[in-house]
Amino acid sequence: MAVYALTGFSLVSLLSFGYLSWDWMKPSLVADVATDPMEKSLPPAFTRPPHIIFILTDDQGYHDVGYHGSDIQTPTLDRLAAEGVKLENYYIQPICTPSRSQLITGRYQIHTGLQHSIIRPRQPNCLPLDQVTLPQKLQEAGYSTHMVGKWHLGFYKKECLPTRRGFDTFLGSLTGNVDYYTYDNCDGPGVCGYDLHEGEDVAWDQSGKYSTFLYAQRVSKILASHSPKEPIFIYVAFQAVHTPLQSPKEYIYRYRSMGNVARRKYAAMVTCMDEAVKNITWALKKYGYYDNSVIVFSTDNGGQTFSGGSNWPLRGRKGTYWEGGVRGIGFVHSPLIKRKRRTSWALVHITDWYPTLVSLARGNLSNVPGLDGYNVWPAISEGKESPRTEILHNIDPLYNHAKYGSLEDGFGIWNTAVQASIRVREWKLLTGDPGYSDWIPPQTLTNFPGSWWNLERLTDGLRKSVWLFNITADPYERYDLSDQRPDVVRTLLMRLVHYNRTAIPVRYPAENPRAHPDFNGGAWGPWASEDDAEEWEGGGEPLKGRNKKKKCKICKLRSFFRKLNTRLMSNRI
Repeated sequence: MAVYALTGFSLVSLLSFGYLSWDWMKPSLVADVATDPMEKSLPPAFTRPPHIIFILTDDQGYHDVGYHGSDIQTPTLDRLAAEGVKLENYYIQPICTPSRSQLITGRYQIHTGLQHSIIRPRQPNCLPLDQVTLPQKLQEAGYSTHMVGKWHLGFYKKECLPTRRGFDTFLGSLTGNVDYYTYDNCDGPGVCGYDLHEGEDVAWDQSGKYSTFLYAQRVSKILASHSPKEPIFIYVAFQAVHTPLQSPKEYIYRYRSMGNVARRKYAAMVTCMDEAVKNITWALKKYGYYDNSVIVFSTDNGGQTFSGGSNWPLRGRKGTYWEGGVRGIGFVHSPLIKRKRRTSWALVHITDWYPTLVSLARGNLSNVPGLDGYNVWPAISEGKESPRTEILHNIDPLYNHAKYGSLEDGFGIWNTAVQASIRVREWKLLTGDPGYSDWIPPQTLTNFPGSWWNLERLTDGLRKSVWLFNITADPYERYDLSDQRPDVVRTLLMRLVHYNRTAIPVRYPAENPRAHPDFNGGAWGPWASEDDAEEWEGGGEPLKGRNKKKKCKICKLRSFFRKLNTRLMSNRI
């Protein structure tokens, strides 16, 4: 194994500095608080369906929370996690759309056709309309349902919008990333548009308000106008801390001593998001919801290391199937938890929230067969064993095939050139190209030439297409056991074969020029008619010349003045 290291540094030397000195199997870096004896007097079951607040952050790295030893201040998240249940064996997906689709449907990507990449703004694609969504099931159970934040599950026709997929109200963006103040998003040179929506309308009047604050304020407004006697579900999908790296200057000032500029801005965004969560929690208490509430906190994928994020000490980053890409920050905070103030090592995946939350809501799951998620509430609340023993991280047949993979390397049953990953109990298998594989320490070093974050790089993987790790014993994925345990490799390959037989075809259509915001008044939004959608979904070519909207000639000028006005009114730096 060849190792390239910056002069004077190695993973071993970092161990001596204490970066890896904490025990992975410890419950947490923050001492768990002793259980309050009064909690034993709580009723064994809920008297009525609980209010559910699901908070999803974007691109927050595994290391980037206080209780994981971060240099970033997250006092609210630390307190909520310490008083609830920390999920330290919790898995998400490596990029945005896949995590969101699995949360909303309770199904693996291979069962929704979204196993490749993300849904891009100009694609005639969205979360399949035949899927019964989590908010729809909660509506059936009598819940008021609201979404605030980033959708990123497609919008090419109105039937794809959040308000058509189970949410009573929606305030947020439809695409993957927008400016935090102007809400502009460019999907390539000259393909730019405004993306903030209220329901199914463009929310032009909200431009200039920092999205993290705007979304927290909207949650408070929803709670103030609703009755705590009626169950409510609020899905808060913060844009933070995805790029662009933007934050009010007072938060950046707190981190002025950080030498790395990207890390400094990123840290400010995380702390700002933490305060937004504090305001949401305060609103739950103020308006009478808290005592009968369940707050779930989750990240959507690993941190993007070249944009300030850190997944240390895990291997890899966002977009990879290494632990740094798929192991998430997660916790549940609720007065209704029977065994609070502890850390859970139960295996949990983002698909599990669907059946777990519907069960908490006393909803009916009998008419949604074939879910890939499990009800993990007994594991979370009572400390029981998780019903989950394996996770299909993904099978992506369209991703670039590994140069050195073959059917022969897969015992004649699996082409190891195909990107795939699966976890079965303590074992994790990766095939194909899992993505960027370095260990990237916290960004405390500055002014290194080139790729300053690469303290250690493995090069033996360039001619490999199969990796096997005992994740329980080796959570950092340091020791590849594929040669020593071919029996385990074969067993896990058979599981991949099993899952692949259940996969539906990939939905990844070509981009359509009619999606250009200039044809939609300068904003991103639905552009396809019902007839168009039927032709595209039936395999026909996108219609390019019919029923085009006249090009908006003043869009660029209007966007210029909107940006200028925003910069004059805001504290953005």
